[in-house]
Amino acid sequence: MNLWYNAWMLYGKLTFNTLAQWKVEGRENIPPKGPLLVVSNHLSNGDSPVVMVAFNRPLHALAKDDLFKHRLFGAYLCSMGAHSVNPDGTDKAAIRWALRLLAQDRAILMFPEGTRSQKPGMRPAYVGVAYLALKSQAPIVPVALTGTEGIGPIWRLTIPLCPIHVRIGQPFTLPIIEGKLGKPILQQMTDLIMSRVAALLPPDYRGHYAFPNSTPQQSSPNI
Repeated sequence: MNLWYNAWMLYGKLTFNTLAQWKVEGRENIPPKGPLLVVSNHLSNGDSPVVMVAFNRPLHALAKDDLFKHRLFGAYLCSMGAHSVNPDGTDKAAIRWALRLLAQDRAILMFPEGTRSQKPGMRPAYVGVAYLALKSQAPIVPVALTGTEGIGPIWRLTIPLCPIHVRIGQPFTLPIIEGKLGKPILQQMTDLIMSRVAALLPPDYRGHYAFPNSTPQQSSPNI
């Protein structure tokens, strides 16, 4: 990564450790090398920097295209390794970009809900995450965020006086599926991915992916 990215990582670590009630669990679950899809719930415009600081390897982010409309801010996002994406999952240019980086053993950060939750409960996710995971066969690391909804405007990342908890789950992969990836298959795989994120969250944050009795159905680590 470039100087901007490294500078933010250093500043973010210092700021979160001193001004926020900052807690990161599960760093040992992060594969140190190889392609990686990092999938998180979405509560705040500050979520991407928070996850980047929590990880011990560089992340490239797929960010909502609206954030790139301001020329200077868009240029800054690009300098941080981000790429714009239409969150409905039909952005072929963004998918090609992500597949190219995954083929180079990079790590991609995604927020499949496409936009911030109006309340902590998760929204239904777009199926683009499943398409990318199935096409790349990259390991997926689920990430659960709580507390970032208290950050407020993104400038508050400089003084994040709120609890921030990042919980990193164990990596898993989706099964290889031959033939056309139709909508029912993509939806099933998307729900599986997001259920892994929801399983790391407190019940009141799970929203659309809440489980009966707050207990997720367990499946094989390789599914």
